[in-house]
Amino acid sequence: MPTLTPQFWNTRWQNRQTGWDLGQASPPLTAYIDQLPESARDWRILIPGCGNAYEAEYLLQKGFQNITLVDIAPVAVEQIRLRLDREAPGWGNHLQLICGDFFDLEGTFDLVLEQTFFCALEPHLRSAYCSKMYQVLVPGGRLAGVLFDRDFEGGPPFGGHTSEYLPLFSSHFTLRTLAPCYNSAAPRAGSEVFLLAQKDEKIVRLRNNLEFCTAF
Repeated sequence: MPTLTPQFWNTRWQNRQTGWDLGQASPPLTAYIDQLPESARDWRILIPGCGNAYEAEYLLQKGFQNITLVDIAPVAVEQIRLRLDREAPGWGNHLQLICGDFFDLEGTFDLVLEQTFFCALEPHLRSAYCSKMYQVLVPGGRLAGVLFDRDFEGGPPFGGHTSEYLPLFSSHFTLRTLAPCYNSAAPRAGSEVFLLAQKDEKIVRLRNNLEFCTAF
C-alpha cells in the first residue's frame, strides 16, 4: 500500500514544495503532441498525477476535445480549476478534472500522457502502475511521456534508469520508443528518456533519437 497519502501531497502543495514543476508544458510532450494526426483531436486523453497540468492547456490550445485530468491532492486540483477558469474559458466542455487516486480510476482512454507521475510513486508500485495503465488503455492505446534517467537521494521524486524500465514496461506493452530525450527543458537536460508504449502492438522499436520516432 502507498504511504504517500493525499495528505502528504496536499501538504507539499500548501507549502509550495513543488520542485517538479517546470512552469510550462514539457517540451518532449509538446513535440509528441505536435506529431499526432488531426484525427487524434477526438481521442480520449488522460493525464494522471497532473500537477499544474500545463500539458492539458497545450492540448486545449491545439484543439483536443476529450481530456481527463486526475490528481490526488485537493489543493492541486483547486489550483488547476482556478487557472483554467482564468486562462482557458469554456474548458469544462472539453476537459474533466478529477480529484482522486489514479488506481481507482474507471474508464478507458486512447492516450495517456506521463509527466512526473511515475517518479512520484513509490517504486514498489511501479508494476501496479503498468497493470493499471494496461487496464485503462483501449486496444492499440498509447502511453507516452518522460521518465527520469537518474538517481535521487530519498524521494519523491524516485529515480530510475532505462535498464530497469525496459523489462518493466515490455512485460505489459510493446515498446515503440525508450530513448534519451533530445529536447528536454534545460533543468532536466541529459536526465530524461522518452517512453512510447502501446497496448497490443506487434512491433518493438527502440530509437536513439526521437527525431526518428513515428508517433502514431
